[in-house]
Amino acid sequence: MRSVTDTFIKHPVLAVVVNLVIVLVGWRAISTLPVQQYPSIQSSSVLITTVYYGAGAETVRGFLTTPIERAVSAISGVDYVESTSRAGVSSITVHLKLNHNSTAALAEVSARLQQVRSELPAEAEPPVVEVQRADRPYASFYLSFTSSERNIPQLTDWLTRNMQPQLSTLAGVQRVDVVGGRPIAMRIWIDPDRLAALNLAPGDVHAALQRNNYLAAVGQTKGELVQVNLLANTDLRTPEEFKNLVVAERNGAIVRLSDVARVELGAEEADYITKFSDKEAVYLGVWPVPGSNEIEVASRLHAEMARIRTTLPSDVDMQMAYDATVFMTDALHEISKTLVETILIVGLVVFLFMGSIRTALVPLVAMPVSLVGAAIVMWAFGFSLNLLTILAIVLSVGLVVDDAIVVVENVERHVREGKSRIQAALIGARELLGPIIAMTITLAAVYTPIGFQGGLTGSLFLEFAITLAAAVVVSGFVAITLSPVMSSRFVNEKGREGRLSLLVHRGFETVRQRYERLLEGALGMRWAIVAAAVVIMVAAWPLYQFSRKELAPIEDQSHISLFMAASPDASLEATNKASLQVVKAITSFPEAKFMWSITANWGGFGGMVAKNWKERKRTTEQMYGQVYYAVSKVPGLQVFPRLDPPLPSPGQYDVELILASDIPPEQMLQTVGAIVGAGWQSGKFLYVDTDLKIDLPEARVVIDRDQVADLGLDLASVGRELGTLLGGAYVNRFNYYDRSYKVIPQIGDERRTTVGPLLDLKIKTPSGRLVPVSTFTHIESSTAPRTLNRFQQRNAVRIFGGVKPGVTKEEGLRVLERAAAGAAGPGVGLDYAGESRQIRLEGAALTVTLGFAVILIYLVLAAQFRSFRDPLIVLVGSVPLAISGALVFSFLDLTTINIYSQVGLITLVGLIAKNGILIVQFANTLQERGVAKLAALREASLTRLRPVLMTSAATVFGHLPLVFATGPGSAARNSIGTVLVAGMTVGTLFTLFVVPVFYSLIAAEHRPDADEATEKLLEPAMAEEASYA
Repeated sequence: MRSVTDTFIKHPVLAVVVNLVIVLVGWRAISTLPVQQYPSIQSSSVLITTVYYGAGAETVRGFLTTPIERAVSAISGVDYVESTSRAGVSSITVHLKLNHNSTAALAEVSARLQQVRSELPAEAEPPVVEVQRADRPYASFYLSFTSSERNIPQLTDWLTRNMQPQLSTLAGVQRVDVVGGRPIAMRIWIDPDRLAALNLAPGDVHAALQRNNYLAAVGQTKGELVQVNLLANTDLRTPEEFKNLVVAERNGAIVRLSDVARVELGAEEADYITKFSDKEAVYLGVWPVPGSNEIEVASRLHAEMARIRTTLPSDVDMQMAYDATVFMTDALHEISKTLVETILIVGLVVFLFMGSIRTALVPLVAMPVSLVGAAIVMWAFGFSLNLLTILAIVLSVGLVVDDAIVVVENVERHVREGKSRIQAALIGARELLGPIIAMTITLAAVYTPIGFQGGLTGSLFLEFAITLAAAVVVSGFVAITLSPVMSSRFVNEKGREGRLSLLVHRGFETVRQRYERLLEGALGMRWAIVAAAVVIMVAAWPLYQFSRKELAPIEDQSHISLFMAASPDASLEATNKASLQVVKAITSFPEAKFMWSITANWGGFGGMVAKNWKERKRTTEQMYGQVYYAVSKVPGLQVFPRLDPPLPSPGQYDVELILASDIPPEQMLQTVGAIVGAGWQSGKFLYVDTDLKIDLPEARVVIDRDQVADLGLDLASVGRELGTLLGGAYVNRFNYYDRSYKVIPQIGDERRTTVGPLLDLKIKTPSGRLVPVSTFTHIESSTAPRTLNRFQQRNAVRIFGGVKPGVTKEEGLRVLERAAAGAAGPGVGLDYAGESRQIRLEGAALTVTLGFAVILIYLVLAAQFRSFRDPLIVLVGSVPLAISGALVFSFLDLTTINIYSQVGLITLVGLIAKNGILIVQFANTLQERGVAKLAALREASLTRLRPVLMTSAATVFGHLPLVFATGPGSAARNSIGTVLVAGMTVGTLFTLFVVPVFYSLIAAEHRPDADEATEKLLEPAMAEEASYA
């Protein structure tokens, strides 16, 4: 019976040329693949920030947050919307669905804001809209600049004029922000007493600045031959010009601005203070374009820094304070090293099991051809070389040699039976064409369901699945084209085997004889084995349920994030002083390289940058608990450390539970307190807290409206006068060396230290009389929430925590969920943010995918075996048993159930099914030749023993580097490697004994086909050999 494999055996040049084309095209494809940490995904959010100077949190929420939130929630592609309203600032974050077009979303948001602009207070600044990565709401790079001579405003101005434009033009850079800087400003420090003495009010100063600092566009003269642009010096530029500004005239004397205020070229009030360890600095935050290759951006940025460093002034020092790509680069390096180790180990295993270098060349050549061939598919689909596609290549190393091993072993078996090498190649390749196609389709089909997996898991593992499937498909093609040709040339003829080859053959013969006896024993106690198999299958469920679960294992990224919360009435200076104690505690760790921080009056954030993992004895996870205890002793600050998430995840904490309701925040205190208390009592958290803090001191200025009316005033004018003195808003801008800066009138800091002196400030009535503010106001003290938060347009309280080392985030989340279920009332709904949202939406999604994969394999095998019963032999006799074996290791806490281990289980299904297919397919073929069912089973099991053991050994030993990997990214490799090695080892044992037992019980009868009976497969292939010759 002729086969497609005959063509390539008869025409070896054709086989070589076809495979060389695959290698050449694949090698070219590899050179063009981009390098990234993860597959390209767009995890974006749109941030809308609106400033309303002087407004309270309730005013901000009612007049800014609510209308904007209502408008932007209706755009397409929204996952969820959350907002924070605090005094003077509204922040709304629109989280987009994964891979939604952020540019389109930005355009929609901008259009919606234009529609509601008329509803917003005129005094509020226009909303600022920007797109940022949802999983990293801060820049990927922070460059620290310090100076021994320049103050912060001068350094800020120098960076804005020189460094920011240079870095903004780098390819792949979206924007460059100045963080912690203080832009230059013309400060007008009003003296209320001198104003009162001259019978002037703050509004007079404000009006004078508006009238006399004016940008005039005069125009131009036009004659028949020439035209001249006309300029007018209506704007003010220097402190002297502002000092000489005429405010009013009193009794024939001119009152200038310098008579009622101190004018200086100063700076805006600081919102943030940035530091490089304990040294105050100004940062430049570099944001890559969403979806760009950040490693390439980092490379260009470091090259630009090296160029710039030679041109820096002598007093300026530049350092890379934070680089998000350090872990990416190290992890890619480590997994590439694992790939090399895997290739070497698989090559050694193949050689030892073959016993001959000539014979081992067949699978060893198939390996690079298959791996390089997979790159063609990666290039065609627009994939990149990233942690997951390289992991797929590492896994495929142990898989792509399987088909070639089966081919060369089968050819070698026929040679030992006395056939010539060409006869053996022709017959052996014919025998295996069906099984190879079935195994290739089966293993490739295992990954098909991942393509239908939505969300983060599907986006991340789609490239992994297709890359692995592509390598398997190419290996199947190589096995039916090149491997038979090489086997016909490289297999030693009978009687010419080497010593090692003979030794290996004798060893396998001994194993075969012992296996034959054990197989007879197993078939003699079939029902006992069936009962044991059923027990092991059923055990998979409790093993899964009692295994610890998480989204992904924690990785050592040489960085620990720190989030700081200050007391509600703390000033920026007080918070900064306390943060220096945090710096001292962090840098005291021998593993710490330095600490970067951005401090605000409400707290701030930063991170400990650890030394390279090779230079320290402890991992960041081992340091994590001690870091928390060290920073928890700092007075004046709550510091929440966090190990950086292993996958692209939004949020700031390990666990984030949202309580959404229409209940006022004050009425949620008891419920929230009970949930937080339950979190502490569980013993699973290093810290657990909430953003519901009703402790912000407020001094409410209560205006007597009747008294205001009696004085001839109106509330608008009162608000403007007080705002001029206290608000810190700018009037207009001035030109300073071709850049515009703000003009800010305000009373001095010494007048704003306490509330009392504010009542002595004077306001002018329409009659021209000055009256103190205390005439129509009084101060009422109260407390209010620090922030007013909403989630999906409902009042929301966030409960967050950091779990202890050794506790998974899913365990911590379950604790808070149970507490919330018992404490929250009927009007309170539970929702999730950050990584907790991904855990609940996607944590078990791959389990469903695993079931889908099993069903798909069943259908593929049913078509291949032409029976609905035979696929059950493979799927029931080995797959669930292998899964149970793998789950024992997660049950024993050697790994967890995470997306990597679940992908490992899916891969395991295909690997174990391949071994079962070898036995079942050959047994069916023997039945079709007229051999009795049990006799066919025995012969198939014994014949396929060696290829099963060899392919399993290649897979197990090839994946051992994953189990013992260390360094960046090793936790994920450990997890998937443990599942595969354990499951494959246990599953192979079950394949050799349980599959034959199930075959003897449920296999269909395969009678000889009348058409095929006329064509004897084993008749001498003399004609073929003659034509080949």
